[in-house]
Amino acid sequence: MSDIKLAPADIKADQTLDTKGLSCPMPLLRTKKEIGKIDSGQVLEILGTDPGSRNDLPGWAERSGHEFLGEKEDSGFFRFYIKKG
Repeated sequence: MSDIKLAPADIKADQTLDTKGLSCPMPLLRTKKEIGKIDSGQVLEILGTDPGSRNDLPGWAERSGHEFLGEKEDSGFFRFYIKKG
């Protein structure tokens, strides 16, 4: 996945997971655990600093039946948004 999908400006998350400072595979493992705690249709926001997550999270979401809504770059970290399938 080389194309970066930008999240809509008005996106609202139902739950936020902070994985800043963690490196692969921890952000993905924490995301898998956290998405199990929210209801179908809800949006999980993942905060992270690992550049590998830019490929890992969209690919995992697609394979797992969730929808990757996009990402935003913040000062020093990324915000990723996944809608639970």
